[in-house]
This record gives sequence, structure tokens and C-alpha cells, in this order.
Amino acid sequence: MANMKAALAIALVFVGCCSNVVFLELLVKIDPGSGNLITFLQFLFIALEGFLFTSKCGTVRPRIGLKDYTILVVMFFVASVCNNYAFDFNIPMPLHMIFRAGSLIANMVMGILILKKRYDFSKYLSVGMITLGIVICTIVSGTKVESTQVLKNAADEDPMSVFFWWTLGIALLTLALFVSARMGLYQEVLYKRYGKHPKEALFYTHLLPLPFFALLAGNIWEHVQLANASPLQAVPALGVSLPITWLYLLGNVLTQYVCISSVYVLTTECSSLTVTLVVTLRKFVSLLFSIVYFSNPFTVQHWIGTILVFVGTIIFTEVVGKVRAALAPAEEKKKVK
Repeated sequence: MANMKAALAIALVFVGCCSNVVFLELLVKIDPGSGNLITFLQFLFIALEGFLFTSKCGTVRPRIGLKDYTILVVMFFVASVCNNYAFDFNIPMPLHMIFRAGSLIANMVMGILILKKRYDFSKYLSVGMITLGIVICTIVSGTKVESTQVLKNAADEDPMSVFFWWTLGIALLTLALFVSARMGLYQEVLYKRYGKHPKEALFYTHLLPLPFFALLAGNIWEHVQLANASPLQAVPALGVSLPITWLYLLGNVLTQYVCISSVYVLTTECSSLTVTLVVTLRKFVSLLFSIVYFSNPFTVQHWIGTILVFVGTIIFTEVVGKVRAALAPAEEKKKVK
């Protein structure tokens, strides 16, 4: 049952998260600075769903302490806001996804520093490949940085200014990467201490951060107005026309719920490293889809970097060795016959 539950969660992670990236890119193309609005609506929807069906309108008490959830929430909120804010700092979608694929590196580094873990040479080799791949993609994207801002005058697009904001975007992605890795390790510790409660964890990690969005109210309201002003799109099923940005936001929020709830189930069934691997491979699929469907520029250097990242991931998880081990018994049986 545990294996089936994990397999279903992995399938939903790929379906939910990959479709979520499609809606995210559609939104970013219309309004690059809408990250805070997107994050707020995701958190609000998941918190409302959890309030109704998980906490039963506040009648069910949490089995994990609120202090532990608060620590988890701070990390989750920082990582989410940093990742979404990066789009407002001249970070293109392909680079965003490739850079976040370095979560395995962050997970390994945090494991060494916090849990005092030691790894085989193959692990360090794979981390080196992943790091090199990300560096290549980052440098190539950095040489062709373009502004993602809607400028009033083309003369305002100063190359040095664009590059400066791009470096801040890279810094935000780096911070989010290591905060997410630390959060994964902390979740693993909490589940060992209190047991597996994925729905409860999903609810509280989205409910408790909501007051933080008050600090971003001005930015959120600005992008609500931009969403209201977006072109109308007919909805045949309802017989009405709605701003297209709101339709994309609805799709993004619903697919994010499928994505994140499946990830939380997976965290209770697998180790932090396994969850990181699944999420990394999901990002690879999203990256390929983004390049093909949205015709995003992808150079030979990008492909080299991407191959390094994901070959490194395969080495890290010892997939080849496990396949050989699984095939070995079958070969021995043939020899016996």
C-alpha cells in the first residue's frame, strides 16, 4: 500500500506540477511581476480547503506543534516568495527551472553541515556535474540578459541596470534553493518525531504564512488591477467572458494544489533525498515542455548544462547500479537452467 501511495503521489507530482508550470509561464508572459499575487492565491486556496476539510472548521487539533509548524512556515514562505519574485528580476523561465534543479546539491550540502553525513565518491562526482551544469546555464543566460519589466521607454532599458537586477534574481534563487533543502530535512525530522500527517502539514504551512502577505499588499493589489485589465476570454461553459489572467490564475492555483499536496504525501512516504530527486526530474520534464511549447531560446551550451545536471542526478541516485542488481538474479537463473 505504501508503494502504491508513493507511486500515485509521484504520478500526480508530474501531472500537477508540469501543468502548473504551463499556467505559470502564461502568467509571467502577461505580467512578469505577478509572483506575489500568484503565491498569495495559492496559499489562500489551500488554506481554505484545509480549514474546511482537514481542520473541520477549526474543530480538529493539530498533532504537530504549532511552534514546529511556524519554523517550517517561515522557511516555506521565504522559499516561495524568493522563487516567484525572481521573475521580476530578469530571470527567464528556462534558467529559473534549471537553477532550481540544483536542489540535490543544496540537499547534500545541508545534510553534510547539519546531519554530519558523509557520501561516496560517486555522490561528490554527481554533485560536481550538477554544479557545473547549472554554472554553464547561468553564465550563458547571463550573457544575454533581457529585461522582464514593462518599460515605458526603450531608453530606460540600461544594460548595466538589467544585469544588476539579474544578479539579484540569481541571489534570490540561491537563497530559495538552500532554504528549501533545509525545509526538506526539517520535515523529515518532524515526521519521524510526530508521525505522518501530510494533509495537516499542507494546511498549516499555507494558513500560518497568510498574515505575512499584508507586507506585500500594495504589490498584490497592483497586480490584481493588471489582471482585471487583461483581455477578455470567452468561457463557453459559463456563457460569460472573463479577464484571461484570472483564468490562468485559476488554472495555476488548482494545479498547484494537486502538485503541492502530492509532494507532501511523498514526503511522508520517502526520504528527503528521494523527494528532491522526483521534484528535480519533474523540473526537467517541465523544462523540455517549456522549450518546445513556448519556443524559448535554448542554445547548445544550455543543452550541455542540462545534460550534466540530469546525468549527475542519475549517478547520484545510483539508478544504473540498481537496474543491474535487479537484472542479475534473472541472468543467474538462466545460467542455472
